[in-house]
Amino acid sequence: MRMTASSRRLHRERRTIEAMIALFCRDQHGSANPLCPQCEALTAYAGQRLEKCPFADDKPTCAQCTVHCYKLSRRAEIQAVMRYAGPRLLFRRPLLAIHHMLAERRATPAHPRLQSRKHPDAGGNEAGT
Repeated sequence: MRMTASSRRLHRERRTIEAMIALFCRDQHGSANPLCPQCEALTAYAGQRLEKCPFADDKPTCAQCTVHCYKLSRRAEIQAVMRYAGPRLLFRRPLLAIHHMLAERRATPAHPRLQSRKHPDAGGNEAGT
């Protein structure tokens, strides 16, 4: 089975967040391999959020996203991880970091669910007739 460019992008996004969490966990919690339970849970949660992303293959980076898919408590955790690991990733995993920086420059797509609402005649819903 051959990966498409969009599935490669999601796979790379998953590897990037996993690398960021591993770097953060090693430096902040002293756990390298395996991750501490808190970081293991955050990695699993981030994976679930990636799988359920409404943008699917057109997913923007989290910093550019218009949808807040993380719970508030998890959002604070992942922001701390990204703030710490983002700059350091350039030295530890340069290719992932460069791909991530290039992805941040891509235009953010419109939310898929909102696109369908902008075209009322697409659904054929005629009220009051």
